[in-house]
Amino acid sequence: MPQEFEIVREFEVDVPPEKVWDAVTTGSGGYLWPMDPPEPREGGRGPFGSTVTAWDPPHRYTSRSEDVGSPTQSLNQLDYTIESRDEGRRAWVRYVHSGIFTDDWNNQYDGASKHTNFYLHTLCEYLTHFAPRPVAFAQLNGPAASATPRALAAAARALGLPDDAAAGTKATVRGPGGRTLDAVLDYRNPYFIGLRTDHALVRFFGRGHWGAPLGISVHDFAPDADADANGAAWQDWLNDVFGRP
Repeated sequence: MPQEFEIVREFEVDVPPEKVWDAVTTGSGGYLWPMDPPEPREGGRGPFGSTVTAWDPPHRYTSRSEDVGSPTQSLNQLDYTIESRDEGRRAWVRYVHSGIFTDDWNNQYDGASKHTNFYLHTLCEYLTHFAPRPVAFAQLNGPAASATPRALAAAARALGLPDDAAAGTKATVRGPGGRTLDAVLDYRNPYFIGLRTDHALVRFFGRGHWGAPLGISVHDFAPDADADANGAAWQDWLNDVFGRP
């Protein structure tokens, strides 16, 4: 049965409002994934066929999709309100994700809500450490064997993360090909793991909790970054952990 939903988050970040605006409207893939930037006007075309319903730089941006093309969702709206703090040195952001789920409401809402927390955290990491550097973006999924709630814990063991390693601590992890990566464990809970190196954000999505394979995204800001090579390397890593498809 179709039912409306609304996910609301508020946060502050130590960058000017203009920097937040650029991050959420350029579609660079710096913190989420590459997408077409919106036409800079109310009524313009937004990403994935959406319509821009509010455009007030650098304060308000809203996009609305009424033909989502999903079997579980018929309406999707993303709204950003950005205000200045500390004479423009900081920004306050109110983010609202709303719409209509047409099926499996509780599971869809739970997944969207938890993903929202991780995506907005990644936005702050990007703004604080990497923006506006160009990004090479890769996104990949594990084999079917990783579609289980236990998959993220298995990935953590393969990385060499101790069970008690908490967000905010430094970590030396085992990446693709056994290569050692020095990183900050910037996010960790039973659903997601975030690693930040000197030049990249590597994100692990434990989507087995919602019936999907474990996912990885790599946002690489190194001058010589190769998205295809990153994707292939981490795909091999996933296949080694969970078995070849």
